[in-house]
Amino acid sequence: MNAYFEYLREMVIRVFADIGTWFYKTFVPPWSDLPGNFSDYHSILLVHSPDFGFWGWFFYVLFWILFVALIGGIGFLIFLLLRKYVRFTRKELDKDELRRQVEKLNYELYMATLEKEKILNLKVGYLGLKPEDGSKPEEASAEGAPSDARFPKLISVDNAYRGQNMDIPFRKDLSLEELCNAFRNFAASNLGLYYKIDTIRQLFAGIATSKLIILEGISGTGKTSLAYALGKFLGYDSSIIPVQPSWKDRSELLGYYNEFTKKFNESEFLKALYTVGYRQDLNIITLDEMNLARIEYYFAEFLSIMEMRDPADWVIDLIPSSQPGDPVLLKDGKLLIPQNVLFFGTANNDDSTFTISDKVYDRAVSLFFDDKGRAFKATPQEPIIMPYAQLRSLYDNALQQFPVSESMSQKFSDLDNFVIKKFKLAFGNRIMKQLESFIPAYVACGGREIDGFDFIFTNKILKKFEALNIAFLKDELKQLEAFLDKTYGKDNFTMAHNFIEDLIKNN
Repeated sequence: MNAYFEYLREMVIRVFADIGTWFYKTFVPPWSDLPGNFSDYHSILLVHSPDFGFWGWFFYVLFWILFVALIGGIGFLIFLLLRKYVRFTRKELDKDELRRQVEKLNYELYMATLEKEKILNLKVGYLGLKPEDGSKPEEASAEGAPSDARFPKLISVDNAYRGQNMDIPFRKDLSLEELCNAFRNFAASNLGLYYKIDTIRQLFAGIATSKLIILEGISGTGKTSLAYALGKFLGYDSSIIPVQPSWKDRSELLGYYNEFTKKFNESEFLKALYTVGYRQDLNIITLDEMNLARIEYYFAEFLSIMEMRDPADWVIDLIPSSQPGDPVLLKDGKLLIPQNVLFFGTANNDDSTFTISDKVYDRAVSLFFDDKGRAFKATPQEPIIMPYAQLRSLYDNALQQFPVSESMSQKFSDLDNFVIKKFKLAFGNRIMKQLESFIPAYVACGGREIDGFDFIFTNKILKKFEALNIAFLKDELKQLEAFLDKTYGKDNFTMAHNFIEDLIKNN
């Protein structure tokens, strides 16, 4: 055993000495001396091996197994380090390639968006929603904008309106009822569009209540035409924005900043919204077939902003910071939504569209179209051009002249309690607030107060019943009809009765 340990000592010293020499001479031919030492290893073994004995040879074999394992482990560790380095290097190369691909895709997206806008403009022109005698100054292209401008379309609007006097005088002796009759006659006599007077009253009362008017119903009943006709009547064409099924967020509606071109890819919606800031009349932006995509996704920011009490808070962020040469109305990268803008949304109720959520209905006023208007003999009527401030003044006067009566408020409160008890649904503070604006305006437009309550109840409350299991609530619905007859009279609340009958029939 002593002979073996003496061999082991000399062997270990010699091996590690040679390994140290090898590492020391890394940049000298590393293998020049090592082969000559193989004979020395063998000589040491010959000198001591005769005296190994059994245990000496056992530890000899064990030592070489462990030694080979050590060398193999070191080699494997070096292999892992090299592989990790290669992967890291390849990853960095992949990132560079990915950046190049992203830049290429951004450029292709930019060009595709331009083509899409051209196609949409052709579609809108084909529908006859743009004047045929050339574009207006505010509808001009980005001509006049610097080539490095971040917002060329918006700057073209600045250039078109620079120095123009946009003041509009108030019209004398104009009431909301006269305004409704004039618009109805204008649509019929000039455009061949026939609407019921109740529909027009609901429209103008809805404008007093919300910035979002939803026109829904079956196709071909004049929904888009109503928004188009109102723009013509007020002297400034409505902007028609076709909604695409792929819209999922606000960038589809407003546009986005392109890091590749260093420009903001402005949408037609953004340009129309920006233009409103220069005007004093009521401007209409129509989202055509707005429920082809989920409204609460792409229009969510506007739904939230319009709930704010202070109009000064109606701002949207377009870009983190401003730069010299940015559009005039853009402050610190933010755009203020003007009060004289009105959003229309047309919606077809079929299998190709999304259901409009309660969140949207609660914040909007919806008008339902179920048939085409019948022709009538209309008095010729010219457009009525008036400032939005005058229209707002008419609504304010209506609040003073036709406040909601206490008796109707009490009856509506009793109806609220009945619906809560039978259907577990409540009107909510938002609906009660909308009543305070809608009813006075509806009465000022020539309608009856009770019909205004009928409209609000049907469109704000009964619409929610569509989500209930009507098959198990038919008795309760019959009780609701009886309650309406008892509270308001059998010949009133016809919209609500018709809606309830349709619910029962279709379920």
